[in-house]
Amino acid sequence: MNPRMLNFIPLVTNLLISHGSTRNYTEKNLLRCLFFRVFPCASVAIMPVFIKLKQHPARLFFVLLLSLAASACSQHDDDVFHDQFFAFGTLVDLTLYGVEPAAARQASELIEQDFHNTHGNWHAWETSALTRLNTQLASGATVIADPSILPLIKEANRLSQLSSGLFNPVIGELISLWGFHDNPLPVGTVPDADRIRELVAQKPSAADITINGNRINSRNPAVRYDLGAFAKGYAIDRAIVRLRKLGISNAIVNAGGDLRAIGRHGERPWRIGIRHPREVAILARIEIEGDTSVFTSGDYERFFEIDGIRQHHIIDPRSGYPADRTASVTVIYNNAATADAAATALFVAGPDEWPAIARDMGIKLVMLVDTEGVIHMNPAMQSRIQFEPGMDADVQLTEPLS
Repeated sequence: MNPRMLNFIPLVTNLLISHGSTRNYTEKNLLRCLFFRVFPCASVAIMPVFIKLKQHPARLFFVLLLSLAASACSQHDDDVFHDQFFAFGTLVDLTLYGVEPAAARQASELIEQDFHNTHGNWHAWETSALTRLNTQLASGATVIADPSILPLIKEANRLSQLSSGLFNPVIGELISLWGFHDNPLPVGTVPDADRIRELVAQKPSAADITINGNRINSRNPAVRYDLGAFAKGYAIDRAIVRLRKLGISNAIVNAGGDLRAIGRHGERPWRIGIRHPREVAILARIEIEGDTSVFTSGDYERFFEIDGIRQHHIIDPRSGYPADRTASVTVIYNNAATADAAATALFVAGPDEWPAIARDMGIKLVMLVDTEGVIHMNPAMQSRIQFEPGMDADVQLTEPLS
């Protein structure tokens, strides 16, 4: 299978193995609604595929194969409300357990509205509060921060410092240079090496930012915020807060495979699958309950290939090039924003450095698959993971993280 095909299978992170009923949809698009009703588990895997259905029907076939492989997917549960909408460039999948249909529909509409509003404010290259901030910071001005993005900026800076800058939210110029702001991705081009070196030499970092109340300034004109490695998790956290205020205590908010779950699926935990980074298959599964986020960063999410070399969207800010020793990292944590940033930072850290960065960020459950197929994890994560039958897992355990 051509590995570029995996660009269109967003099940590449975490697949919700069993999420219940398909009765309560609010999709406006009849074809999309019909697809979700017939293939409920494909709902977490459909967004980029759906966009390309007419031109590339084979992509749908591969998604269906993977979706139908999870035998629990077809389970029908009248206590589960399930809905989807598009935001942050992906499919957001909402699952609620034990909620009256009218209340569930209202909650879904509010969550969808929240996601669209925040996406509009946080967009890194289309006109938004964030792009206006970037323009003003580049001019050397002191900026009165929009209240819609100030808490996000503060948290991104904090997590960046904890990660020793491996999660770097201010390398937007470098990400743009690589073309990962574009859709479709550039094919057959690598940025000019001199320009990459120039941007790396400017060393934009969260440490360049000073925040005093609602005023922000930067001592480095190369700072350009791009919160794509973090904003989705932050939005999921806000959605969970919203659900709890509405009295909902059993739910999953799943954005493109990255998710936070609260409560349980009735009498059992929620069941989550983790995709194999090099195969259209599930590598492992876990059961979660209470309040848990599961986030995966992978080199298969947005990439193109040149001369057989995969150029993906997770840029190492130290080199200016895609991090090249990791295929995927899965992080389990209670807070989605932290899990999101940590998954990126640990991916960049790679198989040798990730334990130190995980400790600094307070992360205690990690599985990293390197580009040779070796699975690195700490003992606590090993106790949570169940590999799928037939998966030949070469596991290397690290020292405990706690």
